[in-house]
Amino acid sequence: MASSSHSLASSAFFSTTPARKLPGSDRFPLTKSLLCRKIPGFSSSTVSVPVCCSNYASSDEKFSSGKKIVDSIFVACTSVALSFSLFLADVDSASAFVVTSPRKLQTDELATVRLFQENTPSVVYITNLASRQDMFTLDIFEVPQGSGSGFVWDKNGHIVTNYHVIRGASDLRVTLADQSTYDAKVVGFDQDKDVAVLRIDAPIDKLRPIPIGISADLLVGQKVFAIGNPFGLDHTLTTGVISGLRREINSAATGRPIQDVIQTDAAINPGNSGGPLLDSSGNLIGINTAIYSPSGASSGVGFSIPVDTVSGIVDQLVQFGKVTRPILGIKFAPDQSVEQLGVTGVLVLDAPPNGPAGKAGLLPTKRDSYGRLILGDIITSINGKKVSNGTDLYRILDQCKVGEKVIVEVLRGDQKEKIPVVLEPKPDES
Repeated sequence: MASSSHSLASSAFFSTTPARKLPGSDRFPLTKSLLCRKIPGFSSSTVSVPVCCSNYASSDEKFSSGKKIVDSIFVACTSVALSFSLFLADVDSASAFVVTSPRKLQTDELATVRLFQENTPSVVYITNLASRQDMFTLDIFEVPQGSGSGFVWDKNGHIVTNYHVIRGASDLRVTLADQSTYDAKVVGFDQDKDVAVLRIDAPIDKLRPIPIGISADLLVGQKVFAIGNPFGLDHTLTTGVISGLRREINSAATGRPIQDVIQTDAAINPGNSGGPLLDSSGNLIGINTAIYSPSGASSGVGFSIPVDTVSGIVDQLVQFGKVTRPILGIKFAPDQSVEQLGVTGVLVLDAPPNGPAGKAGLLPTKRDSYGRLILGDIITSINGKKVSNGTDLYRILDQCKVGEKVIVEVLRGDQKEKIPVVLEPKPDES
């Protein structure tokens, strides 16, 4: 079939149809001749195009009219065929300008995009305002002195963030993901763990609580995601992995150690503080609280307070407005001073008589009538757990409860003594 078509297209020949008579003339038969030509764009077939009509003549006007009709049909068919062939011939060149569809995202990319879209409505922007007085007009006005991130804890309007984000604020404003802004009230805070709880009066349909996860089963190397508002920008997402567990940092407010901190290489910049750290399922596993960087920008070492610690603190702040953490009721010397004395432990500088340690009989450091320094008790262990410095002391007390009786072993002079002490709650500092 292909060979016959090719020969047919390459050699023009005439096919003659049987003659038919025209009206008014029985003497002159009309013979139609068709020329078979190959049309560009048709590779496997041929198209018969009427080329001319010959061998007819008539003195009759009707015969002349018929010739004109045939000529008109020929011109019309030729125009259509040429137009169609030009259209097909340009298809290949036109296809070069067709834009291909964008490459599809990979599965892990889609999961990250979905996580950001689903959790962004739970993350808020917090503005810390401070009151200032104009030195000329004496008018009081508010100026922003800091900002940070936070997240919605429940449908009651509770917002969780870092304490250092709200420290020193005269007023606080919370901006939700839809850019609506509300005045916030401080429910309570825990300076030792750098956690604070705010509350806003926002419609329930605008509050999207963040899913709460657990931090006890975290593993080094698993993916984490940090959402926040660095540098006052809109919501941003940074990714990384858990690079360390059970780290210990000091609270920026009190210097008290925070244990079991999560270390991550996800970028945590100024403004990310108070924002959530999420696992790959989109569940909260920590609060971004600090970075280790001389320049103040992310250097690949960020720290987050684990959610297991945060949950207990938030529950107490929401219920009581404060954290009932046990204390010994002492002031102790810096660790360097004790090391210079050549001993190991915590040197008691002061033990107020109305505090737990004072009531139990621990002796503070004082001067005698001649101005000589008399060292107080040096705490060496609590409940049999060795105390080498102030960090050890805090770590042990964090594992105790208010009202619990502990056995404090002290070095008094050259003698060791064991003194029972009943722990009391930390005074209200609000």
